[in-house]
Amino acid sequence: MIIFYIFIFIASCTLLYFSGEWVVRGLMRVARFLGWREFVIAFFVMAFAASLPNLLVGITSALRQIPQLSFGDIAGNNLVALTLGVALATFFAKGGLPAESRTVQTTSIFTVMAAVLPLLLILDGNLSRIDGILLITFFVFYLIWLFSKKERFTKIYDTHKIPVLKKFKLFIKDLGKVILGIIFLIIATQGIVASAQFFAVNFNLSLILIGVLITGLGSALPEIYFAIASARKGEAWMILGDLMGAIVIPATLVLGIVALICPISNIDFSPFAIARIFLIVSAIFFFFFVRTGRVITKKEAFFLLGIYIAFVLVEILFG
Repeated sequence: MIIFYIFIFIASCTLLYFSGEWVVRGLMRVARFLGWREFVIAFFVMAFAASLPNLLVGITSALRQIPQLSFGDIAGNNLVALTLGVALATFFAKGGLPAESRTVQTTSIFTVMAAVLPLLLILDGNLSRIDGILLITFFVFYLIWLFSKKERFTKIYDTHKIPVLKKFKLFIKDLGKVILGIIFLIIATQGIVASAQFFAVNFNLSLILIGVLITGLGSALPEIYFAIASARKGEAWMILGDLMGAIVIPATLVLGIVALICPISNIDFSPFAIARIFLIVSAIFFFFFVRTGRVITKKEAFFLLGIYIAFVLVEILFG
């Protein structure tokens, strides 16, 4: 039985990565075909696509009455994105990650607030439906600001000149990939949640720690893939938008939905103490690096990577 659930967990995490990659890659090509704006792609579509694993894990865990797994998953996702995701993308980008635009600068403020807000709301050991409404309200406010200025929608994301017929065939193919990828994501999240629940019960492990250490890393892989792919293509301007959006959306909208479906009540968050500290530290240094020099350098990337490695080591040794 144990070997069976280990296999299910590994297979589900693998499927989560590949299906997430299909959705991300397919949506990029669909967006190009439809002539969507670069701003919408970087700050909205890709962030939503990268947040799908978090959403599906969240809904599945809430329906199974174990919403704390979703909380750990989102906290782990945010920690990975702020450290490992930014660091790897910076290593592949020439001259570091640019952060000079006003949108990136202001979004960094929203990002830190979104990452820290859930940590403040669960200080009493609960994440109620009222807290869920507050998180969703924060997300709506972020969206209103995000789409408030028309000049952000000037440039169309279409750098490839392809014959119309061939372009349409590719569009249908990519749309099919997106739909298939979402189906596989649903299957993968079901396996992850079921196996995580089994491990928590049989090995006396905290669902929150499983989410932070394992599920959070798995659900962050699609956005890391997109960040590295964009850096290698020289589209570094898209990376911070996607990574920050992929932090704001799960921490506010997704966690808010989870709390509305199944509030987290009277949960012992002491196993989450180490992760909470590292998440706050990561958010502070990420904000500092974005705001100073308006570029994230490779030295700063090594520092962020060091934070993530230190977190994993400390969590394994003392968690």
